[in-house]
Amino acid sequence: MQEKEVKFLEINPSDMIEKLEKLGAQKTFEGEIVAAYFDRQRKLAKRGITLRLRKKGEQVELASKERSKNKHVKICEEDEVTVNDFETMKKILEKLDLTQYRKITKHRISYLLDSVHFEIDQIPTLPPFLEIEAPTIALIRNEAQKLGLRMKDAKAWSTQDVIEYYTKK
Repeated sequence: MQEKEVKFLEINPSDMIEKLEKLGAQKTFEGEIVAAYFDRQRKLAKRGITLRLRKKGEQVELASKERSKNKHVKICEEDEVTVNDFETMKKILEKLDLTQYRKITKHRISYLLDSVHFEIDQIPTLPPFLEIEAPTIALIRNEAQKLGLRMKDAKAWSTQDVIEYYTKK
């Protein structure tokens, strides 16, 4: 599946929730997300591939993402499966000689409006940000505009890119 998304930094979560609910978006999740990233001597990273094990509430997913070059929107080819247990899957990955090189914990509030996903993320010590994911770039633009956001402010970044941006600031 191809994933298209952008991030808007330093949003006001309560204002954004109010706008989303006025548009008719439905809350689909609120809680902690734990994402662990695995690689073997950075071989996957060199090929532009990310392997992520994520726990979202009680749901656990393993995903591989291969990023395409795009300046304005983050586009990834994503393959994802649901697994039963985070710790067991982590042990399996480690037995396959994959090493966890990063772990990100964040609080997320998720909304859905038709086929568009809105994720309000808060990572400790960083300002909150909004991710908009949709099947097309045009839909991302349209929904961003409805929320009063400008595409010139959108970032085609991963969560790690956001963390690095604020670490360097």
